[in-house]
Amino acid sequence: QVQLVESGGGSVEAGGSRRLSCEVSGVASTNCLGWFRQPPGKQREVLATIHPTGGDSYSGAVKGRFTISQDGSKNTLYLQMITLKPEDTATYYCAAGPSRNVNACEWRIWGQGTQVTVSS
Repeated sequence: QVQLVESGGGSVEAGGSRRLSCEVSGVASTNCLGWFRQPPGKQREVLATIHPTGGDSYSGAVKGRFTISQDGSKNTLYLQMITLKPEDTATYYCAAGPSRNVNACEWRIWGQGTQVTVSS
């Protein structure tokens, strides 16, 4: 079966840190992996991705504060978040899919999401 299951969400004070996890099953190692978020009433946005060639990329909103990584078995995807801001409040999703080319991924598989709330 192909499944992504996020965990680690919750409430944190501004300036604090949080680590999200995504259990990955049934996803080929040739797929892209990534983290997205959707603030209340806003569009979903990409945060960080890992391409199967090994390159990581980050959005400008989180670069320098968030880090995407995997465990050795590649069964768990992580998003380490530091220096959190109230505007980071959102539902966070992990996703996976095949890489179309070096610059694109097809995001076909999604987790159910985990809520992160950053208080002032």
